[in-house]
Amino acid sequence: MNYDFDLFVIGAGSGGVRASRFAAGFGARVAVAESRYLGGTCVNVGCVPKKLMSYAAHSSEDIELSRSFGWDASATSFDWPTLIANKNREIGRLNGIYARLLENSGVTLLNGHARITGPHQVEVNGQTHTAQHILLATGGWPVLPDIPGKELMIDSNQVFFLERQPKRVLVIGGGYIALEFASIFNGLGSETHVSYRGDLFLRHFDHEVREHMRDSMQAKGVKLHFNSNVQSIEKTGHGDELKVTLEEGGSLLVDCVFCATGRRPMLDSLGLENVNVELDSHGLVKVNAEYETSEPGILAIGDLIAGPQLTPVALAEGMAVARRLFKPEEYKPVSYDCIATAVFTLPNIATVGLTEEQARAAGHDVSIFTSSFRPMKLSFTDSSERIFMKLVVDKQSDRVLGCHMLGPDAGELIQGLAVALKAGATKSVFDDTIGIHPTAAEEFVTMRTPAR
Repeated sequence: MNYDFDLFVIGAGSGGVRASRFAAGFGARVAVAESRYLGGTCVNVGCVPKKLMSYAAHSSEDIELSRSFGWDASATSFDWPTLIANKNREIGRLNGIYARLLENSGVTLLNGHARITGPHQVEVNGQTHTAQHILLATGGWPVLPDIPGKELMIDSNQVFFLERQPKRVLVIGGGYIALEFASIFNGLGSETHVSYRGDLFLRHFDHEVREHMRDSMQAKGVKLHFNSNVQSIEKTGHGDELKVTLEEGGSLLVDCVFCATGRRPMLDSLGLENVNVELDSHGLVKVNAEYETSEPGILAIGDLIAGPQLTPVALAEGMAVARRLFKPEEYKPVSYDCIATAVFTLPNIATVGLTEEQARAAGHDVSIFTSSFRPMKLSFTDSSERIFMKLVVDKQSDRVLGCHMLGPDAGELIQGLAVALKAGATKSVFDDTIGIHPTAAEEFVTMRTPAR
């Protein structure tokens, strides 16, 4: 059969754009349809704008710190609209770059909602296109709890477009997004509360890192409410003020309730009922090791499938799809081992490999090395903030199974260690490596005595 395209990608986010560009570069006829914004969640309402806002929040600490080094500086005011306007301008610039990347690669860009109408058929703006392969790459969408007053909440898309900075904010959730925005709001001067249903947030991270993050956020003034659930939200009639009633008793008065309790696969109106694409119990698209769904010719990647929901993972999956379909001699499966990740809280968290709990659960007999110390940068201040570092080492093989850090620029540091772990570095290799002095990073190669 003659198809209009060799590959039709639904969704121009990180994974979809990567698959489209490289497939076209390998000689395939490619189309990509996008109904919202080029670059997807990461560029528009995720990683990029979030980190820009995190920089803004950190600026207040830098200004205060500069005084200890002799600078006559003070943070007298902050203008939220300026931050949002500058953020919007930068995101607009990146949208343009994504459009040019696709166009220069020879990809046909279709602006509109794509809907599968049958095997190998996609409809956009009333026109049907045929394709040998269809790739689903539509990402995720925020989910709000079904409670009275849910319409008064904002989600992780809307938070980037608030016209005014809330003076008092409640953040609901205990994952990346919740804690990053708790740090942002708090750093920019908002009274910030966090409500989390469990004993301790960041439940997939190393327990000691979670404890240090809890202590650090409290020291910075964030008000943490654990084992807490929001029962209802209502307006008080006083401006933007909202009354939040908690299931465990009591209430909070805030100006904004930001909910970051999870995301779902964005499969709305994709026409999956017209084909045989199976979903799992979580609503994720079922795929095999080569990202093929149960419907021949339809594939899925990124946040639509089970696995780490991280931008670099979606990029790797998009590249793998393009290579396997159109440049098989260069294809190799994506490795999901030792994927580093960072949480851009203040201070940052970054981690790669196994947590202590995961290592023990997997049957490893481990040695644990930890270090906690004040950053040199804070030497002239009264700050009690501390860096925390941790190595998880398998006793039998001496291999380093996990590296964890809480502290300034943790993501920049752990990225380098991720290469070492991927290469199978042992603790002896770490010990034989001469550090860069004076840096925080050198502590990772000078920890000699196990904590346990």
